[in-house]
Amino acid sequence: VQVEESGGGLVQAGGSLKLSCSASGYAATGRNMAWFRRAPGKDLEFVAGSASSGGTDVAEPVQGRFTIARGTAKNTVYLQMTNLRPEDTAVYYCAHSNGNRLMRARSWYDVWGQGTQVTVSS
Repeated sequence: VQVEESGGGLVQAGGSLKLSCSASGYAATGRNMAWFRRAPGKDLEFVAGSASSGGTDVAEPVQGRFTIARGTAKNTVYLQMTNLRPEDTAVYYCAHSNGNRLMRARSWYDVWGQGTQVTVSS
């Protein structure tokens, strides 16, 4: 399985960005796909997750501003980020899991992308 993200960049506070992620490979089920982020000097944190069954989970710090959704292409997921804040600056990673539940724990996800930088200027 391979995971690839795209869509990061530099944006002013209050702006929007949309990140894309796709999982490929014969073992990629897309059963659970999630976004994590690592801000400078901070630990990796869960941002949002999507289950192929339709369930979603969004972390409290970004609720109401970030939305996760599945694409029409197989094993794709998007993270729509609005009203961005400087504290959202981080490297954003997409992760894939064949597990049978949508979880926030990083250990649940076995394949990770390289990450895409999101920088929000004040």
